[in-house]
Amino acid sequence: MDAEATPDPRSDPLVIDVVSDVVCPWCYVGKRHLEVAIAMLEEQGEPRPVVRWHPFELNPDLPADGVPRRDYLERKFGGPTRAAQIYDRVRSAGTQAGIAFDFDRIERQPNTRDAHRLIAWAQNRGDAEPTVERLFRAYFLEGRFVGGTSELAALAADAGHDADAAREFLHSDVGRGEIEEAEERARSLGITGVPFFIIDGRYGLSGAQPSEVLVRAIRNARERAAAD
Repeated sequence: MDAEATPDPRSDPLVIDVVSDVVCPWCYVGKRHLEVAIAMLEEQGEPRPVVRWHPFELNPDLPADGVPRRDYLERKFGGPTRAAQIYDRVRSAGTQAGIAFDFDRIERQPNTRDAHRLIAWAQNRGDAEPTVERLFRAYFLEGRFVGGTSELAALAADAGHDADAAREFLHSDVGRGEIEEAEERARSLGITGVPFFIIDGRYGLSGAQPSEVLVRAIRNARERAAAD
């Protein structure tokens, strides 16, 4: 077999599974780091990985219409002052990643079950990344309530989907069980926090890892796959 016909193991699509929640600021930072990592690989002629999104509800017991943000912060952090101190670190990380977090605009803490259903719906139709990005941006930069059907349908439209189709889906019960099953699988893998990256089903990385770490993990996965 000549050189031109030799298969290149790098040409096989590598899958990166991202477990996250749309109300997790570190997940948004992690998404930006992953984007930079993928761009670095592509600049060096390496193929683009396939990214798949998986749910992890940080607050699954919140009511469907959410709760006032102030009440949520009081219970979780002891109040907005303490929350502001904790958020200083993530705000700084966001600035470095190009995200202008505006936590003060968030009025209600949502239940994210329907947001995850929408992401799964979008993923079944192709690439869910635009939907994920729109949800993050709506919540963390615009203070929009990402737990309501009307708002989610509008955000789906912003991401390139038909708003009526998204609304019809969200009004149904389709996908609810699948979200629960996906979260149970994540727990069975020992995932207790997000973001969590699973690269080629081989390597697990917890937290908003720097882009360079993600690049090394992706390359290690490809080298391991080539050696198998």
